[in-house]
Amino acid sequence: MIPDNLPSPRLTSAGSLSDRFRPWFIFWMTLMWILLMGEITWANVVAGAGLGLAITMLLPLPKLPTGGVSVNLPKLVVFLIRWVGELLVAAVQVSWLAIRPAGPPKSAIFKVPMRLNSELVLYFATCAYNLQPGGCVTDIDLANRTWTIHVLSAGTQKDVEKALADVDKLERSMIAIFEKRKAHKHG
Repeated sequence: MIPDNLPSPRLTSAGSLSDRFRPWFIFWMTLMWILLMGEITWANVVAGAGLGLAITMLLPLPKLPTGGVSVNLPKLVVFLIRWVGELLVAAVQVSWLAIRPAGPPKSAIFKVPMRLNSELVLYFATCAYNLQPGGCVTDIDLANRTWTIHVLSAGTQKDVEKALADVDKLERSMIAIFEKRKAHKHG
């Protein structure tokens, strides 16, 4: 039995053939096939398009839950530039932790509340966090919107505060880029 406060599940069929046809997906599959093959030839273009068409028609995938998500392109570009810079800095920091003449750093595991409304945006934030060296999301509690994160270097209070501030900054960036609301600081 479904509680009254939860929406009823919707049973959906695979949809008609016209619902399954996704031109952008076929385009991206074609592009990925060409990159995989390593050269642009008519045969690779046709094979990639055929593969993309076969996948969309024979193996229908559910549509992404994009409700309430819009992209603020200028903020996304700024975020990506900043994220790449932070990636380089984090890689150097983790490299130093590996080769420095000292013992391994103290690590820690924290539960961090997340205030992202969309599961898709939460997924984007998780990917962005996990791709940075020095920490990773080890568990996501969707019902309570909580991350469990592992932080590689948490030997001092300053390290802990920086790790939590980084999560807060990432969350505020995701809200500013993808959700139409103000990002509040964790408190």
